[in-house]
Amino acid sequence: MRKQELYDRVVAYFSEAMPEVDTELHYDSPFQLLVAVILSAQCTDKRVNMVTPPLFRDYATAEEMAEATPEVIYEYIKSVSYPNNKARHLVGMARMLLSDFGGRVPDNLDDLVRLPGVGRKTANVIQAVVFGKSAMAVDTHIFRVSHRLGLVPDTCTTPYAVEKELTKYLPATVIPRAHHWLLLHGRYVCQARTPKCGKCDLVEICKEGVKKKKLGVKELRS
Repeated sequence: MRKQELYDRVVAYFSEAMPEVDTELHYDSPFQLLVAVILSAQCTDKRVNMVTPPLFRDYATAEEMAEATPEVIYEYIKSVSYPNNKARHLVGMARMLLSDFGGRVPDNLDDLVRLPGVGRKTANVIQAVVFGKSAMAVDTHIFRVSHRLGLVPDTCTTPYAVEKELTKYLPATVIPRAHHWLLLHGRYVCQARTPKCGKCDLVEICKEGVKKKKLGVKELRS
């Protein structure tokens, strides 16, 4: 199957299977989504959604969080991964939003990555989810699924390389949704250690699925 045909088939499948998709993080404003995405680094969305309600109750805006200290924010987020660093990042991010961006979350990559705790992946999530831009955030799920489905070659060994390959072949209009498609597929079906190939409708074009088929794995389409 040619590369573009593969992409077209994957897009067609997800367009039907997941026509409406969005982040599983809970938020009520661009600022709150930015906070949640920063917290989600090497942490599950489920855990983040457990700590953000009291955090957003008391620090719902950049103005409010900028008045806090990292020590105070730490008490709200201490159950997430790397809470000390993230507490510093959140306060620093809020203060920079006020000093450099008038309290508003910027809509472009260059400005977003200036913020403490914001790397390219986080910036792309904000661009896609908040501003509807054709930005592809690549996390571990998307990295894994993209390789297993053959959407990217083995030479794409970094998230940025995967991002460039995906955005090369995906229609710009579907890129914001494609991020969620691949992420959710990796989170719930194409899992790292025990992929649920028997529940996957893309198994016939998947490297993992083809390998299992050759080995005669009986549960492949059970």
